[in-house]
Amino acid sequence: MRTVRAAALAALFCAMWATPALADITAFIGADTTPANRQVRGFAVGAGLLILAFEFEYADTTEDPASLAPKLKTGMGNVLFQTPVAFMGIQPYFTTGAGVYREALGAHEDTSVGFNTGGGAKISLIGPVRLRVDYRVFKLGSGALNSPAHRVYAGLNLKF
Repeated sequence: MRTVRAAALAALFCAMWATPALADITAFIGADTTPANRQVRGFAVGAGLLILAFEFEYADTTEDPASLAPKLKTGMGNVLFQTPVAFMGIQPYFTTGAGVYREALGAHEDTSVGFNTGGGAKISLIGPVRLRVDYRVFKLGSGALNSPAHRVYAGLNLKF
């Protein structure tokens, strides 16, 4: 009987101190700067607790054959370490992750595993709408034409 009471008390204590999971979605546009500036578009969906969050991100970079800049598609699973609250409307974060990429230029095509590291900030605008700015460095596999690849973007983020 004591074990049941102790378990019930522990569950009640945890429920009182637990924080709700927060989720967000981002649609972004930016530039992949390696080896030449090209437009990148994508989205990210994430969820987390306080300082730790997880997200899936998909991005598609256009190709520029004149500057030998390949088309690059990435699908990455990331871990974000962020401040638990926004300071003066700004919530900075650091992120790292891994996933799959596909690079193509002319007859060259490479699909493999890639890694990314970066950081950014989510800046409060109105209610749950935020501006997200981000910089990433992608370490692509040995078959990639350009590694590391650098990307910078801005997007609208909806927190729910």
